[in-house]
Amino acid sequence: MAGSRAEEWDQKRLAALVTELATGGSTALMIQQAGELVLSAGQVARTTSVASVRKSLISILYGLAIEEGLIDLDTTLDDLAIDDIPPLTGDEKRASVRDLLTSRSGIYHPSIYDIDRDRPTRGSHTPGTHFYYNNWDFNALGTIYERATGRRIFADFAERIAIPLGMQDFTIADLRFESGPESIHPVYKMRLSARDLLRVGQLYLDRGMWKGRRLVPEAWVAESIRPHVDLGGGRGYGYLWWSAAAHAPGDRLRADVPLYYASGLGGLFIVVVPDHDLAVVHRAARVDHGIDHGRMGEIFDVILDAMPGG
Repeated sequence: MAGSRAEEWDQKRLAALVTELATGGSTALMIQQAGELVLSAGQVARTTSVASVRKSLISILYGLAIEEGLIDLDTTLDDLAIDDIPPLTGDEKRASVRDLLTSRSGIYHPSIYDIDRDRPTRGSHTPGTHFYYNNWDFNALGTIYERATGRRIFADFAERIAIPLGMQDFTIADLRFESGPESIHPVYKMRLSARDLLRVGQLYLDRGMWKGRRLVPEAWVAESIRPHVDLGGGRGYGYLWWSAAAHAPGDRLRADVPLYYASGLGGLFIVVVPDHDLAVVHRAARVDHGIDHGRMGEIFDVILDAMPGG
């Protein structure tokens, strides 16, 4: 624990939480408020898969490319000559970049690291009309980014995000593509540490600023975390970020004020609560031996109770 702000927190509750987490699937927990580190527990420097948190990280690059005029949210897959094997239909090719960013493409094609839970049949929904969280959209976004910008996605992540943020444990060797027979669009896999993910949380908490330097357009931060898709119960989905309204009844991860978060299988989270000037990162080294969303809600409840005035 470090920083004067930490002294205002309920240290007994935090200590009890750290002890409890050590017996479960959690491997790291970090809390930062107003830019000051409140808690750093566990293997915060260990780099492991970030699972679906990768999608929120790639959202940052999309914001930069859109500001540069290299990507238009309303450009369609047909415009970009994006296809697959077996081929996409004419209706599927009418999906826009915006549809993919909000997981509403209407494309239910197999994908690498497929998410096949109740996947709709192909052609059952037109683009932009139905939310279905699926890896075809997210993997294709990697292909679209490289094709539209003419740049490599991992090189850009290193040069435009990791290095400017001063990520301590980052190496480009921890970023790789993985291909498979299901689709021509590979998965972009990423391994990062908890303390480097916390930098991303702080970057968004500060609306795209980092140590006085503008890294991400403020307008993109606001747009990417805004709930473009209403999932009910106060839950929403933006441009690859999840959100929860104040006291959201449909999300176990909630607070007395609005929040947004990046989420990955097994309990990987970057949680940002602007009204409390709070950023939290939770890690599980193994996605198959971590925690579920409900358990993260319980952990977050303890954090909020331990906060000054909680």
